[in-house]
Amino acid sequence: MPQTVTLDKTDLKILQVLQENGRLTNVELSERVALSPSPCLRRLKQLEDAGIIRQYAALLSPVAVQLGLQAFIRVSINKASEARDDFAASVQSWPEVLSCFALTGETDYLLHAFFTDMNAFSHFVLDTLLSHPGVQDAQSSFVLKEIKKTTALPLGHLQKD
Repeated sequence: MPQTVTLDKTDLKILQVLQENGRLTNVELSERVALSPSPCLRRLKQLEDAGIIRQYAALLSPVAVQLGLQAFIRVSINKASEARDDFAASVQSWPEVLSCFALTGETDYLLHAFFTDMNAFSHFVLDTLLSHPGVQDAQSSFVLKEIKKTTALPLGHLQKD
């Protein structure tokens, strides 16, 4: 759990720059935030230790790795708490699913998943998802076109004027 930390303008700039490019060297980062390398590294370490920076990752192109079919799957499950717990545990082992969200409203979960093609999608839905004992129903929508995609969180609300 991230600690509550007061962030100043320099911390916010570090976070904004790293969200754009997490591969910067400390020297490059320090230049972009107008700070010398040693204090920059110290602040970066504090942001990591506080849990504000969770991890660093390479973001792959789904099409380049032959995962051109992107789907959002709405899942309804049995209302028993053990069914929810079992589903939450099972979804962790499904590599096709990048994100799973528990929701309010008519649908219990929303899955964001990638597949090579419709055959792979069908196999996943029929043999994995619908065969899960807690799943009652699943409805899917396919992405036709990606309009906006970012991993950067908005930070403007943290800026003190």
